[in-house]
Amino acid sequence: MCKKLPENYEKALEKWEKMTITSDPMFGMVMQNKEICLELINRALPHLKATQIVQLTTQRDINVVAGRRVRYDVYVQDEDGNIIVIEMQVADRQNLPYRLRYYQEQIDHGLLLPGKDYRDLSLHPTYVIMFCDFDYFGYGWARYVFEMACTRNHQLKLGDQRTVVIFNALAKEFTKDEQPIKNFLALMCNQVDNKSRFITKIQDEMVKIKQEPERRRGFMKFELDLMDARREGREEGQLEGIKKGQLKAEEKGKQKLVKFLSSQDTALSEIVAALVNVYQMTEKTAREYVAEHVKTPGGHE
Repeated sequence: MCKKLPENYEKALEKWEKMTITSDPMFGMVMQNKEICLELINRALPHLKATQIVQLTTQRDINVVAGRRVRYDVYVQDEDGNIIVIEMQVADRQNLPYRLRYYQEQIDHGLLLPGKDYRDLSLHPTYVIMFCDFDYFGYGWARYVFEMACTRNHQLKLGDQRTVVIFNALAKEFTKDEQPIKNFLALMCNQVDNKSRFITKIQDEMVKIKQEPERRRGFMKFELDLMDARREGREEGQLEGIKKGQLKAEEKGKQKLVKFLSSQDTALSEIVAALVNVYQMTEKTAREYVAEHVKTPGGHE
């Protein structure tokens, strides 16, 4: 007798099969290949000339005293102590500069141990790289690089050794220094350069990942549990709506969804996005809701 497949199994499987490099789970799994990750870093930061990754973590949680936890797609330390955080951003939520500001703060929290001198941060120059499938600043450039500089004399740098690099996958023109990353940005837009050794390597890695039963099972379990939580929340909401009013029903559904995502150690930003998508909340309202209902490390609400 054939075992009945879970409800929504085909939908979750289709999502797994259709994942591209811009999907957070797939990007993280591909970057677990140190050879690919190192080459991407050197293409994004050609002046760095990194030769070895001594620490690589994907979907890394940073727990700090602050009330909001951060989960990085990729967190790397190279042989020279440089810290490179890489993020794939496929939704323009109109908050990119502030997100980057918060990321930098949390990176430094993780680097500077209690009792250490601020100068110890000089041992770890930081690079935050954002790959975006939108042009946040609207200049059409492929790469935007930001460092702290004096407003009176832009040649005078603050010298705090932090750099933010934002890539725009929609760019049409590339400088000489941006040519190495051009094919990867095209891949983000599903334009595959089969003549590129690097892109072929990434494509092969994605095929390999999708064929690995253990990774597929892990993804499927999470997706099915998430779909069940959403469905149950909506069903309970509909029943409660008939009896006691739609607002109370919707609130119960929200609480159930937030509770499930929190139990899966989902990043707060992802919980906010789920509330926005499922309940059509504004991002501001969703952030306030998450802040009120999700406990953060240290027992803070």
